[in-house]
Amino acid sequence: MHIVVVGLNYRTAPVEVRERFTFEQNELPEALSQLMQTKSVMEGVIVATCNRTEIYVVVDRLHMCGHFIRSFMEQWFDIPREEFTRHLYIYEDERAISHLFRVTCGLDSMVIGETQILGQIRSAFLLSQQEKATGTWFNMLFKQAVTLGKRAHSETSIGESAVSVSYAAVELGKRIFGMFDNKKVMILGAGKMSELTVKHLYANGAEEVIVANRTLARAEELASKFEGTPCTMEQAMQRLQDVDILISSTGAKDYVLDRAQVSESMKKRQSRPLFIIDIAVPRDIDPAIADLDNVFLYDIDDLEGIVESNLEMRKAEAAKIEVMIRHEMGEFQQWLKTLGVRPVIRALQEKSSAIHEETLQSLFNKLPELDERQRKVIHRLTKSIVNQMMHDPINRIKELTAETNGNEALEYFTHIFALEDQLQDAGQAKDGLRSQSGTPNEPGREKHEHKPFAIKGSLTPAGL
Repeated sequence: MHIVVVGLNYRTAPVEVRERFTFEQNELPEALSQLMQTKSVMEGVIVATCNRTEIYVVVDRLHMCGHFIRSFMEQWFDIPREEFTRHLYIYEDERAISHLFRVTCGLDSMVIGETQILGQIRSAFLLSQQEKATGTWFNMLFKQAVTLGKRAHSETSIGESAVSVSYAAVELGKRIFGMFDNKKVMILGAGKMSELTVKHLYANGAEEVIVANRTLARAEELASKFEGTPCTMEQAMQRLQDVDILISSTGAKDYVLDRAQVSESMKKRQSRPLFIIDIAVPRDIDPAIADLDNVFLYDIDDLEGIVESNLEMRKAEAAKIEVMIRHEMGEFQQWLKTLGVRPVIRALQEKSSAIHEETLQSLFNKLPELDERQRKVIHRLTKSIVNQMMHDPINRIKELTAETNGNEALEYFTHIFALEDQLQDAGQAKDGLRSQSGTPNEPGREKHEHKPFAIKGSLTPAGL
């Protein structure tokens, strides 16, 4: 089994490419279902944010798995792979695990140390778990990643002096206008990003903030937090001529502001400049607007340079987190290496228990005069003997499976104690239970329920 991540982000793909690979939230369950039907995929999690689209999978083989995931992307987005393959990165095993840990801690973000990605990773994992797309490996790995992300922000100073994409957008505005005193700002969209932007704007002296949203109630809710003015998107277009700065962050699939609308508004502004920042992916603002006189349009990729000056302190804290990541990598590798020993130990315990019970029953049949108390004493003492005999072998095989030749040691252990039949019966019984429940024929369901009874070379990923 192997862990693989296939993705694209703000480093590998410009915004005009990334916006073509966004998942709508309500589409993710169906996307996960289709992903789980992809050949070789045993478990899957899809992480989709404005700066990255990443597909994490557990596969039963590395050969051709990149091809299968690209095929999934090609079919889902209806885009020929020739148009996006060069923008993809594919990480396997140890590097894939390290990448997930770095992403969750905010070290791979445009703004190092931002916390929003931690919640996005957690939500992506919980959705996949809810959709039955995760199993033994990802249930462990993603929980560990989220816990690490929380520790990274609580045990270091990387999250101090709040920095985010919305913060960078405001910083860009300050470079043009100085402070926002006497400036009117319009926000398109009333989501989390918009709320963060409004906070930064008020902190920097904005006189008035107009919050526009397709749902007026949501605009009113956000505007009330900051004594702002709510309005609908239609009303916003009528007030466009009055504002100095427009920041857009909606979830719309198409442009919410086109060239014709802005051109008409500019005629009424008497050459007053209009500063627009589009921090949405897909983009909200028609790029052709940038050609208009006195209109200054920036998209999310333009923010990368802005945030560089805010990152020196965070880079120093990031080095501390890298040490934490290396420790967590070791912990997960150790867990993987010992994963295969659990069914073997269980099989040994069940076999020894069966022998013990069978022997006791034979003894009691030969000694019918024993009363209930005597039987209990004999049962307890003989059980103690069996447990003590098993104690050292069980601890020793746990130690051996953590070493380089762990799989070989596990095979010898299985052979020495003649556990092959127990392991095979246990595997067949588990398959039978799933068959009776009616679940194994559902697409993708049987694939991510790993069978921990296949011993030889199947439980430790290559390269770990």
